[in-house]
Amino acid sequence: MGANHPAGIPMSAPGGPARLVVHLVEALDSADLENGLLNLIRHLPPERYRHAIVCLHDRGDYQAGIREHGVDVVNLNKAEGRDPLHYLRMFRVLRRLQPDLIHTRNRSGLKAQIIATLAGVPLRVHAEHGRQRGDAAGGVKQGRTGKRLPGLLLRRLLCPFIDHFIAVSSDLEQWLVESVGAEPARVSQIANGVDSVQFHPRLGPAAAVGPPGFMHDNAFVIGSVGRMDDTANHATLVEAFLRLIASPHPAHARLRLLIVGDGPARAECQALLNRAGAAQRAWLPGTRADLAQLMRAMDLFVLPSLAEDRSNAILEAMASGLPVVATAVGGNTELVHPGFTGILVPPMAPELLASAIADYCRIPEMAVRHGARARSQVIARHSMPAMARDYLAVYDTLIDTLTHRLDAGTRPAAPGFDAPDGGRES
Repeated sequence: MGANHPAGIPMSAPGGPARLVVHLVEALDSADLENGLLNLIRHLPPERYRHAIVCLHDRGDYQAGIREHGVDVVNLNKAEGRDPLHYLRMFRVLRRLQPDLIHTRNRSGLKAQIIATLAGVPLRVHAEHGRQRGDAAGGVKQGRTGKRLPGLLLRRLLCPFIDHFIAVSSDLEQWLVESVGAEPARVSQIANGVDSVQFHPRLGPAAAVGPPGFMHDNAFVIGSVGRMDDTANHATLVEAFLRLIASPHPAHARLRLLIVGDGPARAECQALLNRAGAAQRAWLPGTRADLAQLMRAMDLFVLPSLAEDRSNAILEAMASGLPVVATAVGGNTELVHPGFTGILVPPMAPELLASAIADYCRIPEMAVRHGARARSQVIARHSMPAMARDYLAVYDTLIDTLTHRLDAGTRPAAPGFDAPDGGRES
């Protein structure tokens, strides 16, 4: 007969009912987030784990695909700004669901770890997928005074509530250990996975995407994907593009620019293109649901960000058989191998970015060669089954350790263990 955890929630014996994992997210308003969650859930054995998703905000049209796979989605309808009552709603939801484990992500999920502890959730996992602006020196508003509790201090205070941390890059793993103070045994690095079936190289000529006049038979499409804000730094990519098309080299007449995504910098980038008279050679369509198809229209992927932890967009581009030019920041240096799958350049260096793009435009066989290697790297190191296997190892170890301690009649402490080998790159 199974034991009970401290809140009285039954812990099923081996071979019993599947354990419930609650994934707490800010909102399902991003196809990347929805697809990442859905792909993880798809690849975990349903006889061992079932899932529910709790959203702070009810935004976007991405919930139908999740619910079709038998996953409950609960919206807390948190108001913008201060809304202390949403913590009460969260507490009630967790008490009703009685999960075995809660899995939070990034800064928006941190305080949920306290609520989960109060609600008696026995196991608590927190994943860092990328530092937001203010995580190191900024923070979140706290109390009636409106003063900001630094993000780093908040994480340090919450360490005792979190059984295990997951980092998507070695840079984040090092930050969690050295800056946040997490015990190394309680941190696992698990690389993001990518769906290499959905994202695959084009099988024939590039599709005629974009407005009339954008594409032509010999076009060389420079592509980028992501939220268009200051950190993403797409303005530097636009500047590099304008330098190239202004040069007299005949190969540069083929160049086209495609930036998929939305955000406050989109209007600025469009204005730069308009002022230069280059609007017909660029397409900034905003957020799109047909990302895999648009990537198959690209010939080169560029990520000019000022900070990056582990980019799903780079992995999707590599799975699509594209060479990658990226800034040498954060997790980009772990994914892009210079001279083998792409080129790394310093941030805020439009002349060097333009030079790297020009190399691929002028030497198309190099683009094909690096793109093929990039896809091989994704299949070998960043497959969905490999990612799910590493998450499964974390969940299983936590569950097994807790069950053994409960059976022994002792109060469970947070278990520590070595990170899964499959989640690390050599």
